[in-house]
Amino acid sequence: MQVMETSFRVLGQEHPCTLTSMDNLALTISNQGRWKKAEEPQVQMIKSRKRMLRQERPDTLTSVDNLALTFWNQGRWMDSVSLSIGT
Repeated sequence: MQVMETSFRVLGQEHPCTLTSMDNLALTISNQGRWKKAEEPQVQMIKSRKRMLRQERPDTLTSVDNLALTFWNQGRWMDSVSLSIGT
């Protein structure tokens, strides 16, 4: 958590490295089975990546895939499939 906080302070909230730190933290939370808690930072990060970078960038697509997996693990299969196919 400290790495992300430092990244926020030094680089800014929407810097690509900050977004990667946020993605890693959300993935760690998700891997602990705390899917609902992981969802909020994942959604926020995807919005930032799309705004700052592009929707088609590999980092953005990886983040969308991670959120789809979080939805899948919550039993939200249709939400997961919608994200995966881009609808």
